[in-house]
Amino acid sequence: MNKEGVSLFAGAVGAVLASACCLGPLLLVSLGVTGVWMSQLTALSPYKYWFLGAAVIAVGFAGRRIYRPVTQCAEGEVCAIPRVRRLYQILFILVCGLILVALLNPLILPLFY
Repeated sequence: MNKEGVSLFAGAVGAVLASACCLGPLLLVSLGVTGVWMSQLTALSPYKYWFLGAAVIAVGFAGRRIYRPVTQCAEGEVCAIPRVRRLYQILFILVCGLILVALLNPLILPLFY
């Protein structure tokens, strides 16, 4: 896996971990799963902003490499291949969306409960 892929993956993992404390129980309740054990899913809550910070940093590095000019790419590098470059740009936008959801979930969650 190249540097862009690693940074995107790290950003996605950070976004998922940051929202696991709040979106996990919401997803389970939406699927009809209930129980007292769901209160234990908030164990990651104190680390939410650390995960978000790591995700933003990782996505920042990925964005800098993904959106650099093609002229800065060496021949044969992944960023020089238009199809792969476009795929990484789409994945970058999706990961940014995950991070945005994790950042905005304290504002959105009261609408569901």
